[in-house]
Amino acid sequence: MLYWLQQLQVRRWQHRRNSACRDPTNNNNSNNDTADNFLSVLTGPLGLVGEEAANVPSPRTPLANMSLKHPLIEIQNSVHSLRKRASQELSQSQSVFHIDAPQRIPPNSAEPDKTMTLSVETPPPLLPLAESAGQVTPDSPSALDHQTRKTKTRSSSPMTVVCRDSLSSDRTSHLQQENLVLMEDVRAQKELVWILHKALEASQLEKRTCAEFLAEKDEQQRLELLRHRERQAADLRGQLEEVKKEAEDTKRSLSHRDAQLVDLQDNIGMLIEKNNAKQEVIIKLSDQVTSCLSSDGSLNSHTFRWLHRDIENLKDDIEAYKTQNQFLNSEIHQLTKLWRTSCEQEKSLMVKCSYLEASHCQVESRYLGVLRQLQETTTLDPVQRGKVQKMIKEALKRELKSALQLNVARDHDEYGFKIIPEYEVEDMKLLAKIQALEIRSHNLLHQEGAERYLLSRWAQYLTGRSEDLSPSPELKGLLRGGIPQEYRQRVWRWVVRARTRTIRERHPHRYQQLCEKSRTCPHLASRQIQLDLHRTLTTNQHFSSPSNPALQQLRRILLAFSWQNPSIGYCQGLNRVAAIALLVLQSEEDAFWCLVAVVESLMPQDYYTKNLVASQADQRVLKDFLAEKLPRLSAHFEDHSIDVSLITFNWFLVVFVESLPSDILLPLWDAFLYEGTKVIFRYALALFKYKEDDVLKIHDGVEIYQYLRFFTKTISDGRRLTSIAFTDMNPFPGRLLRNRRALHLTRLQGELQELEEQQREFMTESAERKDKDLDMAVSEDDDEL
Repeated sequence: MLYWLQQLQVRRWQHRRNSACRDPTNNNNSNNDTADNFLSVLTGPLGLVGEEAANVPSPRTPLANMSLKHPLIEIQNSVHSLRKRASQELSQSQSVFHIDAPQRIPPNSAEPDKTMTLSVETPPPLLPLAESAGQVTPDSPSALDHQTRKTKTRSSSPMTVVCRDSLSSDRTSHLQQENLVLMEDVRAQKELVWILHKALEASQLEKRTCAEFLAEKDEQQRLELLRHRERQAADLRGQLEEVKKEAEDTKRSLSHRDAQLVDLQDNIGMLIEKNNAKQEVIIKLSDQVTSCLSSDGSLNSHTFRWLHRDIENLKDDIEAYKTQNQFLNSEIHQLTKLWRTSCEQEKSLMVKCSYLEASHCQVESRYLGVLRQLQETTTLDPVQRGKVQKMIKEALKRELKSALQLNVARDHDEYGFKIIPEYEVEDMKLLAKIQALEIRSHNLLHQEGAERYLLSRWAQYLTGRSEDLSPSPELKGLLRGGIPQEYRQRVWRWVVRARTRTIRERHPHRYQQLCEKSRTCPHLASRQIQLDLHRTLTTNQHFSSPSNPALQQLRRILLAFSWQNPSIGYCQGLNRVAAIALLVLQSEEDAFWCLVAVVESLMPQDYYTKNLVASQADQRVLKDFLAEKLPRLSAHFEDHSIDVSLITFNWFLVVFVESLPSDILLPLWDAFLYEGTKVIFRYALALFKYKEDDVLKIHDGVEIYQYLRFFTKTISDGRRLTSIAFTDMNPFPGRLLRNRRALHLTRLQGELQELEEQQREFMTESAERKDKDLDMAVSEDDDEL
């Protein structure tokens, strides 16, 4: 059987080698085709096939008597035989567990019973110490006489012995009672002496105090002495209270120690009982072994041969199992190598496929770029222009997914966002298709390696850490690079808990209370919240359907926040902020506290109020930074009268939600929740820096506005954008941001006050003008009359 199994392995490896030679993608070394020598190679089934093997009589092997149908029964019988043989061998000599009970002679018998006589092979029974010292054997007549005499002596005068014992016991108990009474008297006398001693000390102290009081001649000095004594008495009372507290603490600790002691004593008692039970079991087993050894007798030759044969059979079984184990190990090893080789080939094919698909996307992107350039040229005749338009329409109709891709491409990521965004600008669809192809190509070439490196760094950082992380420069650097999807929920929950710890400790059930209040008392903003629910993240899978439960969760969060912060209530844009928190944290309460942290902790005050004064101030701060960091682009905007705040105001209000692809938006939020609004300024400037050259090429104001509406969704390299935000935009001190924000906020508030005064003046003038016109009209009517 071993020979044929080895031949099967050889044929399998030959088939594998032949298929590998035919596969052009196989680059593995030839040394993998040789199997490891777990077993010695058999060149042929010698003595197992052919006429010679058929004519050879079957030898009597130890396996001939083995039952293949019931091997366990054979093994049990063999073990039983071994035990029987061992017990018979030990019966020839005295066992270490062999203990014979001493022969007991009944007290009323005159002669020993013949049934109690010991056999020749057993040792003499143990005797009491007194009898063994007198060298009296149990079978001798003197021993019988001695026993009979003792019995008669014990039974001669029982009444005398009973009377003497009762008198001695009564006297002893009387003396013990007298001793206890005397000890109680001594203890009472000692307590009386101690009380008198304390009373004497108190009287002496009172006498000394009175003497000092009388020794003072002036009433003022006596009054000071009394005050001093009162202060001492107050101190002593305080010390007494402290001593009482210490005594109570000591009593509590003592009771706790007593309880622990009782538990330990119970455990000790249980262990002692277990030990006694084990000792009883050992004694019973020893008795059984002794009885077996004393009753079996010597082994005969037939039983010895039978046991020897069973032992040989077991040895042969062990060798067979060893051979079988080696063969199975060889199979497992070879199959593992085949599986690893197949996995490596599959991985290399997937990498090759991704590279080919990325190359195809790049080629198609260049093709569409050429068509766009031809579309913009004016030298083409109408026929050529029609052909170009037809080619553009055909290119836009084709799907973005390549036919070379083996795996099924996902349309949405883990959070439900579309991987390739859609564009609303009708005349920019060709450019949008080009940008989508570039994004797809970049993701195929760079996404997997970056994600693997980021995941290993976060796994190394979070290993051995508790749920609550501690702020550190290392954590700040990791957050700027983004959090992997596996750890984002945990880290966000920690950041939100750290920013809302105070209010959550004061009101542990705050969210449930607000939800109950919103059910019983409808808020004024509930209608606006209901209208904005269906406008929230319409391209996301979790919010696209009206029946999706995420919409109802978002509604409860926004209603609870409207009661949490009545000064704001609800502001358009908060629905998107809460939706992002709900998608990541997967919990209504956690998403509610994330919204509270963003509005009340991260963003400046009055950022979401009715006049949005803090939001307008941030737009002026952004223009200042844009003029400093990107002077050419700022001058270009001024030349074409471009107001950047028309585009960036929504960026700041919703923290870039629905303005950036999800693979860039979520890392931005990772850093924003930890560092604050400075991250928003960094990324806003980085976006303009990323596309600065493309914007500078456009010299029409309308086209610039149109390009700025969707250019953020065409960012393909998130790593480059992050590098620009946190490296190229340095230095970016937080103190400078706060100072400029305070300056513009003051100016803006002054402008708003002037505007309100002008409005009041205008309203007053218009009212006066209406009154004058009315008076003139009345006077004209009077003249006519």
